[in-house]
Amino acid sequence: MPRLSSGILYRACLTTPIGVLPPLELTLKIRTRTQTVLFTDMVNYTLSVSNADRSGLRNLLELHEQRVSPILRGRGGRIVKNIGDSFMALFESATDAVRAGLDLVEANPPREGGVSFRVAAATGDVEETSVNGQNDAFGDPCNLAARILNRTPGGEVWLATSTFHCMNQAEIPWEPVGRFALKNIPGESEAFRAVAAHQCFLPEPISSAARAQNLVRWVAGEPAPLLAPGSVLLLEGFRPGSTYLQQSLELLPVIDPSRIWLCSYNIGPQDRHDWLRSGRGLLISVPAALQESLKILSRATRRPGADTLILDIAPPACELLVAGLALPTPNAPGALAEVVAGYSYQLSHEGRWVNNAERAMLRVDVDASGASITVLSPGISLNGRQSPIGSTSPLTDGLQIRCGDLLQYRSLNREGYLGALYGESAMKVGLHNGQSLEVGREPNHPGLLLPARTSQDNIRWSSGNRAARAREKGFTLDNVLTGRRHALLRADAGRVSVQSIHDNCPTLLWSGTSLYRLNAPMPPMPVQPGDLLLIGSTALLVKEGQE
Repeated sequence: MPRLSSGILYRACLTTPIGVLPPLELTLKIRTRTQTVLFTDMVNYTLSVSNADRSGLRNLLELHEQRVSPILRGRGGRIVKNIGDSFMALFESATDAVRAGLDLVEANPPREGGVSFRVAAATGDVEETSVNGQNDAFGDPCNLAARILNRTPGGEVWLATSTFHCMNQAEIPWEPVGRFALKNIPGESEAFRAVAAHQCFLPEPISSAARAQNLVRWVAGEPAPLLAPGSVLLLEGFRPGSTYLQQSLELLPVIDPSRIWLCSYNIGPQDRHDWLRSGRGLLISVPAALQESLKILSRATRRPGADTLILDIAPPACELLVAGLALPTPNAPGALAEVVAGYSYQLSHEGRWVNNAERAMLRVDVDASGASITVLSPGISLNGRQSPIGSTSPLTDGLQIRCGDLLQYRSLNREGYLGALYGESAMKVGLHNGQSLEVGREPNHPGLLLPARTSQDNIRWSSGNRAARAREKGFTLDNVLTGRRHALLRADAGRVSVQSIHDNCPTLLWSGTSLYRLNAPMPPMPVQPGDLLLIGSTALLVKEGQE
């Protein structure tokens, strides 16, 4: 259909068994302009409707109209349509659109039994249509804004990259939230969050330090604090880019830049760039919202029962942690090279390595040229420096990644493996003296169940019939390289050993600088705290038993 700047009049005659109806007049107007599309959505609308009678439903719709329409129009928005719980509005100014979203969530903060909203925006060429006065809008920005809205939590305002670049960044308090794979949107899309005055989203390094009581707060005007090893420093009340801030930093001892954070609400693009370029972190918040967030975090992490009596139970001989990823080499000689050209895994915010995460912190990509890591979430540092979202770095031996917990990479390049990326983990099991423990995809009890990553969407396939057949038969790295009953660990008189029990899939024991390939029916090998077991795509860390 051609793009038109003026209306076209269509006439049609409808023939029926009883005669000919009068001509039907259809007026269609289409125009294309660059605008910002803003979607709003009422949180918990479906639940509210399901519990409402007709009168309650009418009241809910009227309340929705009263809460949303004046705010959108007050910032220059033109409401295109209202679909029950959602409004679509168009704005000439990206900044005004984002300000309207902030006005809406600030006027309706999430509270028990209250009405709250989520908002998403995208900017670009929009096709506006009008059919006999009924308006609608189409185009890539509409699709993108709708997809981002589906990811936006209640009470928040999220923006597409297009809106972020078009808005006045000095006027809008904003922070990145990550890169996402959105339905029917090619590739990964980065999203940003506009931060309302009552909001404070604590980055993982700050919340982890607060929980561990390692967070040191330095308020402008106070003496420089003493910093214990491992402390995270949060600067409050310092003006970004000021001489006073620079002089204060010079009073600090040598400290990883990633452990220094600045709390600021409105910060200009140049000051932001200069601060982040140094590898330091930035927290967008006003003081009151920061204080409230830390107070809530303190209540949530307070340990009850400090006087609880602990029974004297013997500690385990060792602990086995599902610590991270073992990275098979796709171009190693053998059948794998004929099937897999490359693969990827993502680290979810729950600390699990998965094929694809709804919201990921990191992505590891492996191909014939080696392995790399891409940052997908804010607050992540590589070798002591904050890394921007979307940055990609090669995985090199000794690389340290801090994303709340600390991950490290050890390079191997032997026995079909590039190396292992591992760290502390809550997924662990203790092995006591006299016990045996099976490890695998379906181990006998008692056993350690390894991650079951069954989808194929993380694999880049080789060409050829063999790869095509493997794909049809459900090939994954885990079900080919990991056995149902793969390895057996035993603890006896304080000594721990491991033995491979699978006929075809080996177990690799990485002890210090030595690597041992264990195949059935080889005898057990002793293991020590700090050793790594590489089983399929999983790295297991052996730790000393804890009291």
